[in-house]
Amino acid sequence: MAGRAAKAYPPEIYKKVDAFKLFDDTFMSKVFDGRKAETALLLQIILGDPGIKVISVHTQVEIKNLQGRSVRLDIKARDSKGVIFEVEVQRESSGAKPKRARYISSVLDANVLKAAKDFEKLPELYVIFITEHDVIGEGQPIYHVDRIISESGSLFGDKSHIIYVNGEITDDTELGRLMHDFHCIKAGDMNYKLLADRVRYFKETQKGRNAMCAIVEDYANEVAERREKEAVQRANRKAILKGFQGGLTKEMAMTMYPKYTPNDIEELYKKAQKSLLNRKAAK
Repeated sequence: MAGRAAKAYPPEIYKKVDAFKLFDDTFMSKVFDGRKAETALLLQIILGDPGIKVISVHTQVEIKNLQGRSVRLDIKARDSKGVIFEVEVQRESSGAKPKRARYISSVLDANVLKAAKDFEKLPELYVIFITEHDVIGEGQPIYHVDRIISESGSLFGDKSHIIYVNGEITDDTELGRLMHDFHCIKAGDMNYKLLADRVRYFKETQKGRNAMCAIVEDYANEVAERREKEAVQRANRKAILKGFQGGLTKEMAMTMYPKYTPNDIEELYKKAQKSLLNRKAAK
């Protein structure tokens, strides 16, 4: 029996796939997902350690935080020595702010150490940002951030590291050639064959292109659905505020809008009352 014909996608989706580069987290995640050799190459170059051997790698990993905000990681890998690496690729500098790096480190630590385990069991951790622009702004190709003892300048030794890789520098060094590859949209322009072969698969083979097209389409649908929900929420909030200003009670609002929590209703009620007071004061 003949196989099913490959799905045809709209031209704009194919154009999106053609324009992808490794600085696009959607594309980068597929290139590195489950790929130990490619991830090892990435880490070996960034850390200057050719002995790194990756034993597990996953992309788009969501780390839950029951007490606060959860995080989604672009790449989470572990090497043969138990060291954990979290790699974030950021085109926008706002996604690589220092406090985000701090928060990612804390959430990873909280999730890796089991209850009643000694703190010394915490593994060494690297949070690595690969940024399209020089986020730190000091013109260096790479920035290593470690806690130090201010009085002596000695390392604190908590085995927690933050690294920023500056994607603007594409010179003829191992790291510069790697950053050059992150800017490429064509596999044939890349330096590292291991990475180029993966990029070529997703851009130049039917199976790979269709896999990327499906991801782009799903993402577009998710964005459209989220925007539709946000529009409905804005309309509902506006209607509730207007209702409160016209005599709607909190009990009636709870009945009419069951998806809103009592706290949500209380917040909107106070906002409506404040608006009414401001109007009266203005008269």
